[in-house]
Amino acid sequence: MRRLRAERPDALLLDGGDTWQGSGVSLWTKGADMIEACKALGVDAMTGHWEFTYGAERVEQAVNTELAGRTEFLAQNVKTQDFGDPVFKPYTMRTLGGVPVAIVGQAFPYTPIANPRYMMAEWTFGIQEEELQKVVNEARAKGAQVVVLLSHNGMDVDLKLASRVRGIDAILGGHTHDGVPQPTVVRNAGGQTLVANSGSNSKFLSVLDLEVKGGKVTGYRYRLLPVFANFLPADDAMAQVIAKTRAPYEKKLGERLAVTEGLLYRRGNFNGTFDQLILDAMMEVKGAEIAFSPGFRWGTTILPGQPITFEHVMDQTAITYPYATLSELTGAQIKEILEDVADNLFNPDPYKQQGGDMVRVGGLAYTCVPNATMGGRIVDMRLAGKPLEGSRKYKVAGWAPVAEGARGEPIWEVVSGWLRDKKTVPPRELNLPRLKGIEGNPGIA
Repeated sequence: MRRLRAERPDALLLDGGDTWQGSGVSLWTKGADMIEACKALGVDAMTGHWEFTYGAERVEQAVNTELAGRTEFLAQNVKTQDFGDPVFKPYTMRTLGGVPVAIVGQAFPYTPIANPRYMMAEWTFGIQEEELQKVVNEARAKGAQVVVLLSHNGMDVDLKLASRVRGIDAILGGHTHDGVPQPTVVRNAGGQTLVANSGSNSKFLSVLDLEVKGGKVTGYRYRLLPVFANFLPADDAMAQVIAKTRAPYEKKLGERLAVTEGLLYRRGNFNGTFDQLILDAMMEVKGAEIAFSPGFRWGTTILPGQPITFEHVMDQTAITYPYATLSELTGAQIKEILEDVADNLFNPDPYKQQGGDMVRVGGLAYTCVPNATMGGRIVDMRLAGKPLEGSRKYKVAGWAPVAEGARGEPIWEVVSGWLRDKKTVPPRELNLPRLKGIEGNPGIA
């Protein structure tokens, strides 16, 4: 959630923090309005990402009914497939502490590629750089002294965008979950843009003070504050809402499936121990030689000795296309899949990157050369020590298929059943690729 409030007529305070689903902003002024907003814990404006995987009809229903009058859904880069008409409101204008502020929404541009296209087949996405410039110009023409882009692009895309689009004072970004200690100042033809990301899962609160004089931003101060949730009292009204919502599922979510002897986490460019657990479960249950698991970045860490509950499994796997599959793929097809994902991550042009992490791989050993060109990043693929044969077919398990018509058992059933049989789960041994050509680069590990 992101909050934007006016502390005095010549300054704005922006608090940022990437949410799991999309990105949101709460706006209020000092005094009674701020108190009421704090009580309600409301979100005044948001942009989208995973929401779109509920399908276009459900998203429009939520925007036009459940969110109407309370939360503005902003997305300047979502258009109709036929005539290119805007699907959602591109921006909103608010006056905070006497300062006219425009909040522009930028939904995840690669939604139809990274997620099933059939779920939003009538809409187009993309970065829409030229359209964004028109929106910013329009907001400025209407008197906006501050323009903030609420973005779900990912940090690298935000940085390139900031260098090419004029008139944006700050980009509060999400998607890649980067906790940025200080905003990056990006120079462009119109001046400069501050680019900040605030991590994920409410682990940080970004506080950005903007000084506004003569109708322009003239200074800023930024702090990235850690959020120690265990030391903050719960909001009574919100706690009641959560308890009521969870009540019908409490028993099932609380089921203890097994106990972990090792740390289970999901973070890392190429693998994490909970990812490995999912891979191991798929290979054993499906009888697969190789397994793929998406490079998702969300999920709760479980400490050694802690029970793994059904809720923990859902926390790692709950999506709207959770089907577990078993396919026969040739060695050449497996290489093509890995090359395609690697290009999404390591392409030198940020506009051709989709964020996320490398697909997690079970059973297959390989070498990754991130700085190589497309087709040369995945080399020396081996199964049980033997080179993968291009024409031979292998049994490959996976989940979260984007193809229309793909079906299978939900991945949470596969994993939870495997855990029930195990009772105790030893520490996971990560299957990591050998990395080549990245010496001195601490960002890839």
